[in-house]
Amino acid sequence: MFNLVLFGPPGSGKGTQSENIVTTYNLQHISTGDLLRDEVSRHTPLGTEARKYMDQGMLVPDEVVIGMISSKIDDIPDARGFVFDGFPRTRTQAEALDKLLEFKHTKIHLVLSLEVPEQELIKRLVTRGETSGRSDDTEDVITKRIKEYHLKTQPVANYYNAYGKLEPVTGSHSIADTFKALSKHINKYILPVS
Repeated sequence: MFNLVLFGPPGSGKGTQSENIVTTYNLQHISTGDLLRDEVSRHTPLGTEARKYMDQGMLVPDEVVIGMISSKIDDIPDARGFVFDGFPRTRTQAEALDKLLEFKHTKIHLVLSLEVPEQELIKRLVTRGETSGRSDDTEDVITKRIKEYHLKTQPVANYYNAYGKLEPVTGSHSIADTFKALSKHINKYILPVS
């Protein structure tokens, strides 16, 4: 089982590249946001627990999120591997994820970080805001989100870098060229499904 964490600031193309990776390599996508919504809608014990926090506008505790990830992995025992998107966001979450995967006799093999210059990110997000009608995509809000991203994820990047798992990838090229660059790293572990 091959496990990949995909990092990238807002506007870096992480969503698009996650889809490309999942399709090309036949991996399962784990987005904590999707997991939370799914568990809540199915009224599972973890979903009920998560809803208590969400209803109060609080962050769902790491143990609950890790429990959901564990369930998702158990639900697909024959999975070729997983792409973790939006998790881990903190060093504590990265350590908890490592413990969970170790318990399941696997690990995070590779962490890919999409690197895009801040001006390019702002330009992309402002354009996206104009076309999607999202009112929160002002330059001010975007700049804050990017700074927040770097502040929170830098310790996680450092954590994985210490284990030699972090690979920065330029994300300012075309979608196809960026995917080619990501694939070069992934192909060292697992080959595309034809």
